Amino acid sequence: MRAARAAIAVLSLGITGIALAQDKGAPASSGQVDYAGFRNLTGEVEAYRENRLVSLADFQRMAREPNTIVLDARSADAYAAGHIDGAINLPFTDFTDASLRQALADPNVRILIYCNNNFSNNAAPVILKRVELALNIQTFINLYGYGYRNVYELADTVDFTDPAVRWVRS
Repeated sequence: MRAARAAIAVLSLGITGIALAQDKGAPASSGQVDYAGFRNLTGEVEAYRENRLVSLADFQRMAREPNTIVLDARSADAYAAGHIDGAINLPFTDFTDASLRQALADPNVRILIYCNNNFSNNAAPVILKRVELALNIQTFINLYGYGYRNVYELADTVDFTDPAVRWVRS
């Protein structure tokens, strides 16, 4: 019995050591994936994003100003089914250095983002995602990580049939 307890204690220390190594930014199993780097990036973005949330009125005002792009990072099909007037589409899954440079060109351009969870309708083409997985979060983190710092996010939840939203169907 004593030997079994000792083995369990050694095993649990080993597991704790592995967990601590992962928490301290140990390299991921693949050189192409850096979870610790992503976690650090999200920590850096968290406070920055707080000051970048804007109301619909500010979002629409900013959208009309020069050197501003409204970016819809939803799928091409969702974008084609409807989007905010004037938005360009670059699906989140297509983000790369090259695709972002092509779509956004100037890294200093002001970028306005929105996602399904900004709409109260919960109807195609804006079916709600789980709140903690809203596309705004990943889009903001990725844009920031790719060097785009002039990003603002629609903070309001709106009805896409409201004329103030300026929703268009393709």
